[in-house]
Amino acid sequence: MHLCNRSTGLFLAVFMFLAVPVFAAAPGNETCMNCHGRTEINGPSGIKAYIDPVRFAATTHSIVGCTSCHGQVSKGHPDDGFIPPRAACGDCHSPVYEEYSKSSHASKAGCNNCHNPHEVRLPMFMSGDDINRKCAKCHDTRKAIQSHSTWLPQAELHIDTLPCITCHTGSKDYVIIMSIESRKPGSKEDFKTSTYSELSTLSQAEDVSRVIDLNNDNLISLSELREFNHRLRSKNMRLWGMMIPETVTHSYQILDNRWNCTFCHSSGPKAAQKSFIAFPDKNGGFKRLAVEKGAILDILYGTPDFYMLGTTRSTPLNIIGALIVAAGLSFPVCHGFFRFMTRKNRKENHHEA
Repeated sequence: MHLCNRSTGLFLAVFMFLAVPVFAAAPGNETCMNCHGRTEINGPSGIKAYIDPVRFAATTHSIVGCTSCHGQVSKGHPDDGFIPPRAACGDCHSPVYEEYSKSSHASKAGCNNCHNPHEVRLPMFMSGDDINRKCAKCHDTRKAIQSHSTWLPQAELHIDTLPCITCHTGSKDYVIIMSIESRKPGSKEDFKTSTYSELSTLSQAEDVSRVIDLNNDNLISLSELREFNHRLRSKNMRLWGMMIPETVTHSYQILDNRWNCTFCHSSGPKAAQKSFIAFPDKNGGFKRLAVEKGAILDILYGTPDFYMLGTTRSTPLNIIGALIVAAGLSFPVCHGFFRFMTRKNRKENHHEA
């Protein structure tokens, strides 16, 4: 079994983070995938032996190579029936493993219950829906909505716009991640994250980000957001935003401050200054493009389907609203003041009458 010490694990984590978009899979992977990349492969005792080669190639694990985790493959494999051992996740990810072991989840689920090592991705290459689907393997969404609705207003909307890890871990550095959603014209079904094939048809390009990034500069401007909403809303498409932590932890727990609405709805404006749009790619992952700073706050034209109380303040509307309130209050105040000042005249007129 291949073991990594703590320093090596840290180096690999940093290396994998930087290398994902650039470096190819490790030498030797092709030999393994010649068999394990075929859907008809069957492992002994019902063990799942098929590995999707496209999804695996997009993982960080493909960079370090199959033999980093499966280091004792026999010379007679697979005909000798010997099943190669596999490294434990904690061998390379010891800080994460230690953190998770102290969480409320540790006694209920192992790493592989949530993460398929042959499809695992860094959070930046996932959507909020992908993250929540992992939680839904054990936590039924309808039951979660029901239990949260006892104290959380609009529980279904909250669960639809927040990954579970936003509230149930000590993660931090929140940003807004938007994805393009669509549904069939005339349908009343829920919007679903648009697929790569759907967007490639619209963009007429291999890079589906061209649907919004019209000038192909890898930055989404406010004007491009406006153009997207005006151009494609008639096609039953929309942008859907989720507040996702940039720094993800595995400290699953129930935190007292998450019961307080101000955790999101007062700190929100700071988070909403930084946002991205996630575009699906061919291998089932997502490519993120940064959005112009503060563009998420332009609710009227930029992202009309996204709303976070406390982030959508408009200074002109605040001033107009304040003037309306002031005008409404000024009438009874002025009327009362005028009657007070003319009280003697009214009394004299009353006596003369």
